[in-house]
Amino acid sequence: MRASFEEAAFLSRCAARYRSAGFGTADPAEQRSWRKSWPALFEALVRAGLEDLRVYLEYGTPGGGRRLDALLVGAAKGGGLGLVIVELKQWQTCRILDTERVMRSDGLVTVHPIHQVAAYRSFFQHWRPQGAPRLQVRAVVMLHNATAVEGAALSAGIGADAGVPVLTAEDLSGPAGTLAQRLGCGDLTAPSAGQVAEFEDIRWQPSSRLLDHVGADLEGSSAFALVGDQQEAFVRIRRAAARHLPARDTAARGAKGNGAAAREGDGRGAVITVSGGPGSGKTALAVRLLGSLMRRHPGSRPRFITPSGTLRAHLLDAVRGHSVARELFPSAGAMRSTARQVGALVLDEAQRIKRGGVRGLPPDLAAVVEHVPLAVIFLDERQVIRPDEGTTVEEIRAAARQMGRVHHHLELTGSFRCAGSAAYTAWVDALLYGNPQPWSGQDGYDLAPADDPFQLQQWIEQATAGGHSARTAAGYCWPWTRSRASGATALPLEIAIDVPATGLGPARTWRAAWNAASTLTDPGGNQIAPHSQLWASHSGGHQQIGCIYTAQGLEYHDAGVIIGPDLTWHHDHWQAHPENSCDDSLRHLTPRQYLPYALNIYRVLLTRGTHRTRIHSTHSDTHRFLSSLIPRHRAKRRT
Repeated sequence: MRASFEEAAFLSRCAARYRSAGFGTADPAEQRSWRKSWPALFEALVRAGLEDLRVYLEYGTPGGGRRLDALLVGAAKGGGLGLVIVELKQWQTCRILDTERVMRSDGLVTVHPIHQVAAYRSFFQHWRPQGAPRLQVRAVVMLHNATAVEGAALSAGIGADAGVPVLTAEDLSGPAGTLAQRLGCGDLTAPSAGQVAEFEDIRWQPSSRLLDHVGADLEGSSAFALVGDQQEAFVRIRRAAARHLPARDTAARGAKGNGAAAREGDGRGAVITVSGGPGSGKTALAVRLLGSLMRRHPGSRPRFITPSGTLRAHLLDAVRGHSVARELFPSAGAMRSTARQVGALVLDEAQRIKRGGVRGLPPDLAAVVEHVPLAVIFLDERQVIRPDEGTTVEEIRAAARQMGRVHHHLELTGSFRCAGSAAYTAWVDALLYGNPQPWSGQDGYDLAPADDPFQLQQWIEQATAGGHSARTAAGYCWPWTRSRASGATALPLEIAIDVPATGLGPARTWRAAWNAASTLTDPGGNQIAPHSQLWASHSGGHQQIGCIYTAQGLEYHDAGVIIGPDLTWHHDHWQAHPENSCDDSLRHLTPRQYLPYALNIYRVLLTRGTHRTRIHSTHSDTHRFLSSLIPRHRAKRRT
């Protein structure tokens, strides 16, 4: 058996299935884990006499929310199906940090496997639709390289309470007669072909109770409060939802697996586009709308998708109190499959959807326009930041008309970031796209230049000490190393900016670290630097430098911006220097091609601060130009 798992053809087929399921490309580390863990699982099943159970490897929940290492399916006594979720771990020892986290021997902090598999178990309990077969759901953790002592240490204090046994190498090699019971399969028998088909036909969907709870949290969150034209747009979209979607009393029909109620309405459906500039409140409106749809139209199976991994991470963080809410926010890679299954879809940051090398509407977005009864699409055409992305309201309008769909467009004109200062956002747009104007300092927004990055760093530290959220973001003009040495407790200082000598001091070099590709902790498990996707909001993020990919769609009280050598001011216009970019998706462009993306990128970075912004350019002439537009006596330097 072990030999078959080593066969290149077998692993190649598995990798192809993995990719077709929407999980991306299985990297060498992933395939190595397959070779090391799968044989141990199957040898245990054979020893226990369980070879007739149905086994699903890398079983994915809807929308790519999570992947289960293995799912065993058998016929349960008394009818229905028995499911056993198996979490496979190659490592032996770890240090328990708390009930949700462990530190492996290589220093990596990861989710406690018992907590992880218990959340998987909750998914099946809360996402089982009416009419689906009865399910008995169990879970087990297999540490197939560990000793009994090591397994007992992992399960101490949580395993018994969670009802999740931890099996070690000693358990797996123990008496065959008791192994099936240890695996949670002692009362399961081979499922019939009909039972297998019935299981595979289940269309998992959240219970109305889950939708109601998550929706209430989203609607009640002060972070997503609506004002001004946001509220007007919200009311208009809700009216459209009432026309095109089933109400709560028809939700049960939409829960029977065929999606009939989820797709009821006037037969034509509607596509609503909502556009607005930075700070206009698109994301707040999108999230509140999702909450409303969950509570008022649960039968429509509402979902939220964004191409921004950073924004998705923050939304998952916002609903982390609901362990089974992850699937309500499918990944962008699952957009086409989700479009065929739901009745309502909220799509934020749509301008970031990849075009796929085609003219017209990107294929993923075309599937949304064609199939989803109510699609609400939020976008800002001036936030396109890569050449393989971008779509327009007009493209969506034309596609909707061609497909016989009703199209409505709403424009958000207010500014709810930048202290509500429309003057500041207009100043940024004039600076980058029109005729730069002096900053008047009106509307209460605090803008000033930072003479060097040392001064900028000090300002960020002072703002953080004063209780404000403060971050510095820069153009992607310095290399970023994703990997780091095992056990590392510091990030590499890859950003280096030379500061010339002045009358106040000698020349020196400022160095800083980019945001961390994964959470960095000290030996005690305390966070030093958050994961890059949570850099803008989690503790410690102010000590790293963010970029367009970790700042877009988010905001903080105080924003530091470093304009790198990829964009400079020359006489009376901006010049682009793609050779100074470290972004592989952009550096191959000509200066003329690169310029609009550079302008869009810095527009995003310059409009993240809700109250204050400090700007520094690494190019001396550009910095002098910017400083000439911002009178220093107007800058408010309060902290």
